[in-house]
Amino acid sequence: MIAKINIGSSLYGALAYNQEKVDENLGKVLASNLVCEPMDGQFSVPACATDFARWMPSPEHLPTKKPVIHISLNPHPDDKLTDNQLADIGKEYMERLGYGGQPYLIFKHEDIGRDHIHIVSLRVDCEGKLIKNSFEHKRSKEITELLEKKYRLNPAEGPKQSEHSHFKPVDISNGNLKKQISSVIKPLANTYKFQTLGEYRALLSLYNIGLEEVKGEVHGKPYRGLVYSALNKNGDKVGTPLKSSLFGKYAGFNELEKRMLKSGEQIKQQGFRERTRSTLADAVNTSCSENELREKLKVSNIDLVLRRNDQNRIYGVTFIDHNNQCVFNGSRLGKEFSANAFNERFNQQSEPETKQQPTALPANLTKVKKTTPPDIENTFINPFDLLIPEPASVLDDYNRFHKKKRKKKRRYGRQD
Repeated sequence: MIAKINIGSSLYGALAYNQEKVDENLGKVLASNLVCEPMDGQFSVPACATDFARWMPSPEHLPTKKPVIHISLNPHPDDKLTDNQLADIGKEYMERLGYGGQPYLIFKHEDIGRDHIHIVSLRVDCEGKLIKNSFEHKRSKEITELLEKKYRLNPAEGPKQSEHSHFKPVDISNGNLKKQISSVIKPLANTYKFQTLGEYRALLSLYNIGLEEVKGEVHGKPYRGLVYSALNKNGDKVGTPLKSSLFGKYAGFNELEKRMLKSGEQIKQQGFRERTRSTLADAVNTSCSENELREKLKVSNIDLVLRRNDQNRIYGVTFIDHNNQCVFNGSRLGKEFSANAFNERFNQQSEPETKQQPTALPANLTKVKKTTPPDIENTFINPFDLLIPEPASVLDDYNRFHKKKRKKKRRYGRQD
């Protein structure tokens, strides 16, 4: 079971996100703690937000700018749990993490092909003190391991439990592209953290999905839209492209832009960049080839996406860390992970040698034997060598040739 902990400032936003799943018949409320349960069982965001607010001090007395905690608990897809079991797991997790005395709601989600739960609560108690959060992620992992044993769940460790492993790449031969693409982009957009469309595009490419941005004007107003398409094994578009509006607001530019801003905050607060960078450093420094690096990263549950131009030169590097569910352009992690660094490291051996066409020399020029090695890029040039004059005979012949071709300079103004 994998636990993901997010903190934020908007209680209403966290409740609305989960209530939207309920309204779409993709979720339900499993349990509540210190929150009034309506007589008809129909929770509403405003009423719940009011109940939560009773437990918080006034804004000026809050010990933190982010008093909301939003947790998701994700059992293995093979784990078949009843609603009561999911509720019990959620309650015990909150109790052990130190939030048993806090108001919270447990939601069940059924939107990505497997059941999991989301819990919304407060990080500030009724006395205005911050709930103890030291080593929270470490303690959370210990709790999930304990719950796995208690409820006989599949362990979270190992490649079998990779969060992305149960997503199926789009296959145009299976038909119904809209359903295939939707089943992938919805959970990816909601769970992975990325800060640019390029990073999101790299993530989608793992599942044979392409993404293009469309700009224009509608009734005189600027418009930015997105178009999704299926890709073949070579990364070429196949089938009919589909507008983002066909999938819902979550797939559109505006919602993704909000997601990107939120991702940046989460990455910074929880130190995901440093964690991924640390994992990458050892693999990159000890790999002598691209294939070797890919194998080492695969062991660490990280995917490498390289973009090359027609000349086979690497112009883009993206790392997808499935452990932290983060996507990083190489340059965001440091110069040593940038496209230029990877091009120098891995592309020199694979780049085809370009045959240089012989240049026709004027008949009266002496042909000088070439002494420069074929691979000029790997040759060190001493800057002082540039100050050494060419042999006199060559320069004389060259100057005589160009002197004949030189046009008379036209002079303007009065000539005396």
